Amino acid sequence: MTKLGDRLFSGVARSFAVLTLVLLAGIIVALTVASWPSLQAFGIGFLFSPEWNPPMERFGALVPVYGTLVTAVIALVIAVPVSFGIALFLTELSPSWLRRPLGTAIELLAAIPSIVYGMWGLLVFAPIFAQYVQPALQNTLGHLPLIGRLFAGPPLGIGLLCAGVILAIMIIPYIASVMRDVFEVTPAMLKESAYGLGCTTWEVVWRVVLPYTKTGVVGGVMLGLGRALGETMAVTFVIGNTNFLNTASLFAPGNSITSALANEFAEADPGLHTAALMELGLILFVITLCVLVVSKMLLLRLSKGEGGRS
Repeated sequence: MTKLGDRLFSGVARSFAVLTLVLLAGIIVALTVASWPSLQAFGIGFLFSPEWNPPMERFGALVPVYGTLVTAVIALVIAVPVSFGIALFLTELSPSWLRRPLGTAIELLAAIPSIVYGMWGLLVFAPIFAQYVQPALQNTLGHLPLIGRLFAGPPLGIGLLCAGVILAIMIIPYIASVMRDVFEVTPAMLKESAYGLGCTTWEVVWRVVLPYTKTGVVGGVMLGLGRALGETMAVTFVIGNTNFLNTASLFAPGNSITSALANEFAEADPGLHTAALMELGLILFVITLCVLVVSKMLLLRLSKGEGGRS
């Protein structure tokens, strides 16, 4: 009877794993079939063309792909240091009476719907951003060579930089929660030994906690990156939704794959327009898959020396 139960459990678990692979393959096949007219019409040039003209049936993915990648990178640049600071404070510096309510409050930020972030970003954050933050960036970083070009142009509020900041606010709870959890699994004996040798809090975190938990930290960062790449409504509200490529300024309005799909899919004409949108979805799927594969390879590489420095 025990062997029968083990075989049954093993079969059910295996079937669930196979079902996941079948669903993944089904999504890839469905996206490929739906985007096939666009693939035939534009070929590889679809990735490098900035033109998006539905009346003329000329489509290119460069603008939404550029907007997706730029906003995700901006979100990571802002969110990773902030999340690290939050996790460090909660695990090493926070008084015990504040640790639980503050951690719960940060986790609750992840439960806020994305459309609420988008509405808040458009109605509240964007005007403040245009009036105070963007002029300050122009007056400081804007005067630097090369980097200053990223902060040129009129301070409109909405745009690539605003969308990146909103995404950063959205993914901070995910990254910070993962970092806090992995920091807490570091054996207390390792940290106490480092403190006993005279290490400061920063030295303990940098030389003991991070080497011991680097796999979990990278996993949390990749979780946040995946969230940033796939976000739709919040980005749609604040990115500007224009199909003009301006690689010089982060203040300029732009577009992303998800915002293009949200804005145009319901009204797209059957045929090449719909196929081009489906190809955008396929490209986003491939980008996300590549990120997951790279992160998995990095995690496997890091796991071989997990805890080595500590």
